[in-house]
Amino acid sequence: MTTISQSVVSENIEAAPSIARNAAVDRARTFLMLVVLLHHAIIPYTYFGHTDPEGWIGFDMMVLANDSFFMAMFFFLSGLFVWPSLAHKKPGVFLCDRLLRLGLPFAIATLTIIPLAYYAIELRQSPNTNLAVFWWKMVTVGPWPSGPVWFVWVLLALDLTAFLFYRFTPLLLDPINRISLSSHSRPAIFFLFLLLATALLYVPARVYFGAGRWFEFGPFSLQASRVLLYPTYFFVGAGVGMANFDRGLLGTDGHLAKSRWHWVVVALLSYCLLWMLIYVKREMLGNPVWLPNWYEASYGLFFVAFSAATMLAILGYFLRFNRSGFTLLDTIRTDGYGMFLVHYPIALWIQYWLYDFDAPAFTKALITFVLTVLFSWGAAAALRAIPGAARVL
Repeated sequence: MTTISQSVVSENIEAAPSIARNAAVDRARTFLMLVVLLHHAIIPYTYFGHTDPEGWIGFDMMVLANDSFFMAMFFFLSGLFVWPSLAHKKPGVFLCDRLLRLGLPFAIATLTIIPLAYYAIELRQSPNTNLAVFWWKMVTVGPWPSGPVWFVWVLLALDLTAFLFYRFTPLLLDPINRISLSSHSRPAIFFLFLLLATALLYVPARVYFGAGRWFEFGPFSLQASRVLLYPTYFFVGAGVGMANFDRGLLGTDGHLAKSRWHWVVVALLSYCLLWMLIYVKREMLGNPVWLPNWYEASYGLFFVAFSAATMLAILGYFLRFNRSGFTLLDTIRTDGYGMFLVHYPIALWIQYWLYDFDAPAFTKALITFVLTVLFSWGAAAALRAIPGAARVL
């Protein structure tokens, strides 16, 4: 996953100093990384991922919200610095950097970290399974899920696509940059543009594929309905970051920070409409396997509205406090990418050990989240201390 510095969304560049030191974007992507850890800490205690006897409806509400925006926003933030990176680095350097920071971690993670994570789930079903046997079956027979690191290979593919586009013409994303400039004082322009673009590309895919289908080839997986959604967010982000960053949508003196509560209201309204449709599906349609096209289209529209509004609300919040003092997010920032890569087995093994404890879902989830953050942070810091590892992590 690419990051602004050495964390989950900013490996993409050595950009201009004014961009690289944008505290608002740094803090936003570190916040999102923690949301990822929270997401995986609470899934076993939800209706959807009910792998623990305990559950709480509040976690279902959090998982629905997270899943409806945070990966799209990660792609947007990752795309912000692609064009400056392509402008400042030689082609060979850019490609080697991407392979080192994204390709190598993905290969290592899918061969080690991810099998170790899913082994905890396998033991719950088959307690006598040997780790070596489980690993060999996963990588030779399958299925070979990539867990959360699917993001890394998709981001690598998008970076390589951006490289080809840039070689074709550096001005390809200039129209998006113009929209960003216009949105400096009127962020509603950007919201409407993003809403229209994502609705046109996501809603038909959701209607055709449904929500649950994934494309899978070994450890390379991607949710079918979102196969165009994520590239859209990535290249929209690339257009915003293409030039005039401080005079566009994310300018620290722009209107986005002042209007952040407007986007909170839009996000909450869209979120309530999503839950209304979930109620219709469960209580009125009988929770069918195949949903009617009108349902999928309506859900898709509310989904993209929530995703766009939530991203603007979060960015507006961090832009509002861009010049504030040092925060905990600043402390975590450097180790964020490593935390993302190593957190999954930590979270799943903690949940495995907590399974038989007689404790409320909230208590189990809180323990899982806190320990996952602490252990992931420690593991990432230790890995970065290895000579040469900091170039990757």
